[in-house]
Amino acid sequence: MLRTTGLTKRFGGITATDDVGFELDDELTSLIGPNGAGKTTFFNLLTGVLQPTEGTVEFRRDGEWVDITDAGPPETAQLGIHRSFQITNVFPTSTVLENVRIAAQAHSDDSLQFWRNVNAFDEHFEEAHAILDRVGLDGKAEVPAENLSHGEKRQLEVGIALAGDPDVLLLDEPNAGVSSENVGDIKALIEDVASDHAVLLVEHNMDIVMDVSDRIVVLNQGAVIADDVPENIRGDPDVQEAYLGGYEAGDLQKQRAKRAGDGTEGETA
Repeated sequence: MLRTTGLTKRFGGITATDDVGFELDDELTSLIGPNGAGKTTFFNLLTGVLQPTEGTVEFRRDGEWVDITDAGPPETAQLGIHRSFQITNVFPTSTVLENVRIAAQAHSDDSLQFWRNVNAFDEHFEEAHAILDRVGLDGKAEVPAENLSHGEKRQLEVGIALAGDPDVLLLDEPNAGVSSENVGDIKALIEDVASDHAVLLVEHNMDIVMDVSDRIVVLNQGAVIADDVPENIRGDPDVQEAYLGGYEAGDLQKQRAKRAGDGTEGETA
């Protein structure tokens, strides 16, 4: 559905992604790696935010692979590749419903028409309500987005990404900043959207990654060092050395929580 060949991005003398060969099928694949491994850069290359130094990005459409390496964000979104962001990215003063309706309209064929059909507006509202019901926010439809809890804003972001019925969802740390009591809700939402979409997930909560993933790809210093099912990734010595540091998933989370409590944990990707 989505693949890269030899994908490389250099910033001066720094290689952020290094000859990445990757293919996403109709599954939930998690992309993990230590801070600075190149995960966000890879997402930006897939969605046209950045152009690669070398290599290609292709999208399978109607059974044929199409080169989308030079496509920008609007083009990749119209093709059906949508993403959520690491940092909450909503219209704060618009209602929850309006946030999703605007996204639905932006991805529709009538998005560039000045005089829009009233029926099209009705369809966008219907789609938005259906999406809000799916992400658990239909009861907050008329609430300004700025009044949502952080966890609810993350749910809204997933809803915005669902607008327009994409084929591929790229979810960039949907649990970032979410309180422990809401993590289960986001996990359930990830599993739900993966039931009918191809999903590429960046997530630092290793317990969630191990539980929800069909497959895990591990980046280190911009290169893929492992690509396997969760049970094999857990025991891979290269992954333990580069990412897990020898810890099991639960131990890693305890270490991250301690660093966060000490105020020593930063976030780069």
